[in-house]
Amino acid sequence: MASSAAIDGVAAAALRSVMQRVQLAAQKSGRVAHEIRVVAVSKTKPVSVLRQVYDAGHRCFGENYVQELVEKAPQLPEDIEWHFIGNLQSNKVKPLLTGVPNLAMVESVDDEKIANRLDNVVASIGRKPLKVFLQVNTSGEESKSGVEPSGCVELAKHVSLGCPNLEFCGLMTIGMLDYTSTPENFKTLANCRTEVCKALGIPEEQCELSMGMSADFELAIELGSTNVRIGSTIFGAREYPKKQSN
Repeated sequence: MASSAAIDGVAAAALRSVMQRVQLAAQKSGRVAHEIRVVAVSKTKPVSVLRQVYDAGHRCFGENYVQELVEKAPQLPEDIEWHFIGNLQSNKVKPLLTGVPNLAMVESVDDEKIANRLDNVVASIGRKPLKVFLQVNTSGEESKSGVEPSGCVELAKHVSLGCPNLEFCGLMTIGMLDYTSTPENFKTLANCRTEVCKALGIPEEQCELSMGMSADFELAIELGSTNVRIGSTIFGAREYPKKQSN
């Protein structure tokens, strides 16, 4: 069995490889790499492996489960920019926000109820406004969370105009696992951005696109992604010793 140090070294090397691939994809599409945020998705991985990726210079990490993030965050440096990217239940909002003071972003706001809950808790604990992405179900799969593309504008208006303690920053999608259909999902999200920005009267540069994961992040960058969520390509296959609960 590989030692912890060896596994950590692999993760740091994998991070460097990912950053090089991001740079190449950016160049290919006439963009610059620093415009693209890489979220290292560390769910199920031990703190020791996250620490190695941190020591390699990375500061942006993502988690899918509230309990896991609340347990990990205090064990790691405070300058980490945490993104929560999983399905978020209303009763988990306060534990998440109070347990992770350096939570930078919730990427998975998919209805008015969760937006209102986040807004209220941010106000009640007196933290600075919380950045959010709206999760859009661009693939039409029932197994996926997210607002329908047709409801995207109304949700964006609600967050921007009705949730003063939230900062609307952009749109997020997961897309289909079938690689051949992914470009269509990404184009749908870009179209949603055009509609949202028109409705809110803001330039498209102010509205980020979070799309692209380990299997398709290069294509996502070519199609305009500003935020890619990379898990297994950096950290290796996920480990599920016991059933996770949100």
